[in-house]
Amino acid sequence: MIKKLQHTNKETATEIRSVFQVSYAVEAKLLKAIDFPPLKRPLESFIHSDNIFFGYIKNNELAAVVEIHHTVKQTHIQSLVVAPKFFRQGIASQLMEFVFNTFDSNLFMVETGVDNGPATTLYLKFGFKEVKQWDTDHGIRKIRFERRIDM
Repeated sequence: MIKKLQHTNKETATEIRSVFQVSYAVEAKLLKAIDFPPLKRPLESFIHSDNIFFGYIKNNELAAVVEIHHTVKQTHIQSLVVAPKFFRQGIASQLMEFVFNTFDSNLFMVETGVDNGPATTLYLKFGFKEVKQWDTDHGIRKIRFERRIDM
């Protein structure tokens, strides 16, 4: 089940952050990152975020979270994280379908590390196209994908 999360609630924000932490620990290993900023994201940044958070609940547990920044012109998938114990169950794909069905946009955007093969595979499967690569100050090569929808 996918539901909107009340991230301004400290208990809910703590749950969200815990899924981010375990998921981003796996991504940091994939990217061979020593200094990985997403792992340093404080609880307060979830509580005070202007973004929208949706959670995938499985067996009464928060299995995955998608963080969205939506405007009239575009929808930016800020983060899509799945707890490792829920990997390879199609949850990320269900969240992607949910995003496309929920947000009315001509442009969807998402970024990840170039060496994050599972994320890249997911985004390409959903019709995203690579538009840019760059190196961060933390030594991570990133990639930006966009999916344009003609309306």
